[in-house]
Amino acid sequence: MILVVTTGVGSMDIYSRKLAEHLIVPLFQTDIYQKFAETRNISWLSPKVVSAFWANWRFAKKLNKLGDIIHLPNHHLGRYGNLLKIPFIITVHDLIRYFDLRGYGTFIHPPNLRDSYYLNLDYKGIKKAIRIIAVSQATKNDLIQYLHIPKERIRVVYPGVDHNLFRPVPERIYKRPYILFVGSEHPRKNLGVVLKAFSRLKREPRFDDLRLVKVSLAGGREAEFRKSTMTLIDALDLHREVVFTEFLPEADLPVYYSGARVLVLPSLYEGFGLPALEAMACGCPVITSAIASLPEVVGEASIKVDPYDIDGFTRAIRQVLTDDELRNNMVKRGLERAKEFSWEKAARETQAVYDEVEKEVRQRGEQRASERRDKARTAPKEAQEKA
Repeated sequence: MILVVTTGVGSMDIYSRKLAEHLIVPLFQTDIYQKFAETRNISWLSPKVVSAFWANWRFAKKLNKLGDIIHLPNHHLGRYGNLLKIPFIITVHDLIRYFDLRGYGTFIHPPNLRDSYYLNLDYKGIKKAIRIIAVSQATKNDLIQYLHIPKERIRVVYPGVDHNLFRPVPERIYKRPYILFVGSEHPRKNLGVVLKAFSRLKREPRFDDLRLVKVSLAGGREAEFRKSTMTLIDALDLHREVVFTEFLPEADLPVYYSGARVLVLPSLYEGFGLPALEAMACGCPVITSAIASLPEVVGEASIKVDPYDIDGFTRAIRQVLTDDELRNNMVKRGLERAKEFSWEKAARETQAVYDEVEKEVRQRGEQRASERRDKARTAPKEAQEKA
């Protein structure tokens, strides 16, 4: 078994790296995912197309030369599964791009012709995997419903959280109280609901010092995500009330989580929802949407609200900010909930999938060898009878 580890700083890159740290298996490191992410939304006529094609072909060729079962750590590597001659496992984190591809809604951005071609290859490749690891039950259900994959081929393994890093810390980055939002400005992240709820709270004098801190980049070149955000901020007259940090390395996040009065994650779709888990591990109360995978992650430790209910989020945030008993109970429950997720546990359960697949591949090989022996034994008799 060989685990492919992708370089980069995204959540799916972190997933592969954390598994690599806790699994005792050979590793194959690559920057191929980072490279094709950088070419997303380019035209077929772009000069980058030819070099990207050859990079993909060379990568698939290298994988085939490994000569062992491969674990592809994210679903956008599914395109290479179509070219593999060896069995492979693939982790599916979500079907966000699939929904955009099929026009089920705009979760990020409708893909152009080139991206549509490669996304179709991704989902075709996923179907060829000998086993699929889904990061949540919600993602497993999506795989069954939309890609029609038999449930027997899917295993749910939750990602972990690094408790050595994500824990309550005493340092504070801001003196003023703040609400925290961690994520891109893609439509699926539903930042607009947070901004509107925050705007309503700011009308109350007791929240005069309150700020909204938004962590992470806007979200890529596919659309002017930041422009849309700033248009709404200007309309709500919040340009002095919202702080943008842009990208932060993982090591800096615990200070932001620990100092926040509450993390708000109103997503319309999450394959897992790592910020909610990281926040709970840092002792930060969490308010999430009540759909997709988020209820799985937070359990009974958070307040869950319909993602379209601005009034509901306003009330929930106000309650956490003003009710110390509620807030303290949420902190306690969140810390306990976060303990249920670890990379050690994720690695153990992933290894169990590896063992299961290796046994299956071995049995298949033994069965094929037995069939060849039987065929070889019967061949002389058939030749004599014909004579």
